Amino acid sequence: MNDGAEDKRQYSVVANDEEQYSIWVHGRSLPAGWHEVGKTGSKSDCLDYIGEVWTDMRPKSLRQSMDAPGLSAAG
Repeated sequence: MNDGAEDKRQYSVVANDEEQYSIWVHGRSLPAGWHEVGKTGSKSDCLDYIGEVWTDMRPKSLRQSMDAPGLSAAG
C-alpha cells in the first residue's frame, strides 16, 4: 500500500481481557486473547469509536485492584 493511497479496508474494533482496545483488519484471524466487540467500519470510524468508549486507559486488573475495598488513594 502506498503512503498516499486511501485505505478502503474494513476494520473491526477488538479488545482483550484487560479491556484494552485496538483495531484489526476485518476478516483476519485474531491473535490469542483478543475478541471483536461488534464495531466494524473504516479505520477512522473504528478509531473514533475507541475514543468514545475507552475512557480509562488503565488495564482492567489495575482498575479492579485500585477500586478494591480497603484501599485508598492516600495510602
